[in-house]
Amino acid sequence: MKASDLFVKCLEQENIEYIFGVPGEENADFMMSLEETDKIRFILTRHEQGAAFMAEIYGRLTGNPAGCLGTLGPGASNLITGVADGNMDRAPMLVLTGQGSTQRLHKESHQVMDVVAMFEPVTKWAETVRHPDTIPEIIRKAVRLSRTEKPGAVHIELAEDLAKLDTDATPIEPVRFRRPVPDDKIVNRAIDLITSAKKPVIIAGNGCIRRRASEQLRTLCETTGIGVISTMMAKGAVDMDADYCLYTVGLGSKDRMNLVIDEADLVITLGFDMVEYHPSLWNPKKDKTIIHADFLPTEIDEHYHPKVEVVGDLAHFLWMLNEQASSWQTDYSFDHQHDARSAMTGDLTEYATDSQSGKIRPQKALWDCRQVMGPNDVLLSDVGAHKMWIARHYHCHEPNTCLIPNGFCSMGFALPGAIAASLVHPDNRILGICGDAGFLMNVQEMETAKRLNSNIVIMVWEDNQYGLIAWKQENEFGRHTDLSFGNPEWMGLATSFGWSGHFCSESSELQNTLEKAFQEDGPSLVVIPIDYRENKLLTQKLGEITATI
Repeated sequence: MKASDLFVKCLEQENIEYIFGVPGEENADFMMSLEETDKIRFILTRHEQGAAFMAEIYGRLTGNPAGCLGTLGPGASNLITGVADGNMDRAPMLVLTGQGSTQRLHKESHQVMDVVAMFEPVTKWAETVRHPDTIPEIIRKAVRLSRTEKPGAVHIELAEDLAKLDTDATPIEPVRFRRPVPDDKIVNRAIDLITSAKKPVIIAGNGCIRRRASEQLRTLCETTGIGVISTMMAKGAVDMDADYCLYTVGLGSKDRMNLVIDEADLVITLGFDMVEYHPSLWNPKKDKTIIHADFLPTEIDEHYHPKVEVVGDLAHFLWMLNEQASSWQTDYSFDHQHDARSAMTGDLTEYATDSQSGKIRPQKALWDCRQVMGPNDVLLSDVGAHKMWIARHYHCHEPNTCLIPNGFCSMGFALPGAIAASLVHPDNRILGICGDAGFLMNVQEMETAKRLNSNIVIMVWEDNQYGLIAWKQENEFGRHTDLSFGNPEWMGLATSFGWSGHFCSESSELQNTLEKAFQEDGPSLVVIPIDYRENKLLTQKLGEITATI
């Protein structure tokens, strides 16, 4: 068969369901081969960056990779921001690019650059196909690496002339392996620390949203009462209604949950990604006793020097704890955790019945979003000031129901991400929240959403500026530089793309507006003028804002 046919058959063998992208002439043979299969669906996007975000969200929601595709040169470079975002957010994904003929790669040539070298810093592995017979090994390795903890992006390049060559090679059948489990002795050391502590607290990171880990974590907390503070990407690891749920950390250096960490005599980090929330912000004195439990050893950092490192399958470690937890003799004191939860719950409900007109407070907007979203519905946050509010005020019942990019933190994430989420969960409500800046960075994917008839709602918070940058500059300098811009006539924009559209400036009408948007067939746009005067008030209330864009 042709090399491109073999490439597709190998993807079929790996149960790849979707490839998102924009093909070029260097992908022509691959695309013709892809057209012959009914097992893989190709989704044509309007920009390669949108394709990469779609593949990221598919990977985060399913645990399996999807593909994002671009041609050589500018097609490949357009992918890179979304690929970097997916890789740092630990999403399994395959990055597929074409390349010019191998007969011209040794010299200056049209659109040719070293794509593999470009992708190496933002992927777990990047490789080019040098011979058609190596395709099965390359794809098997790529998929395995993308899925292996911690998951991430893998890049494969296929040159146009190699795609045409014949080969007798055949796909390799995938063989899954069980992750290594922690050693009994190190687990016992961890148990000694946990049982001797008085005020332990758990920081749940990205690794805890794997379903098995979440289930075991909930069992541990129900047995011991130890509270769980989630990072932004671990929302839903424990149910927001559970008494031991201490909401989210990552916004301010002294938010309510940071005070719980200050009080703790033991910090247990589970699946913690340092890219999310640097330990210098919660362990500035470098004096915390820390247990690190994750699939991999920790990064070396002066503010994160664990006394015990439990390396191996996270869910299995939690299971090992649960096998013994009911017999532990402990003397825990959790009054400070309960007080912090109570105070934060008060913050969440403060504007639940707000009737402000003209502009809508972030707190009210997110309260209403939570009311119209079911336990398994999915909210996606773009990047900007709204992300800070979502992190603090939107909480979850289940893992992977609030998707925030908090590793690489790329703007333009939510609209294409929502399209992918609707493919994974067609029967659930999908809500993307964007700033007016981030939304316009991938606005062209409105056409993709309409073509697919995606049942999504995108809410845009309009403030006519780069709001998070303004917020941070005001905190540091007392003023901000010129960050303002104009916006389209929103309802005209929605109509032009065939979307339903709603503009809501009345707090009392927002919940009904959202409900109406979700009842409509196909994509809907909801735009609200946001009252970002609340940014400064929150800063005054909690202290310095330390999260970065």
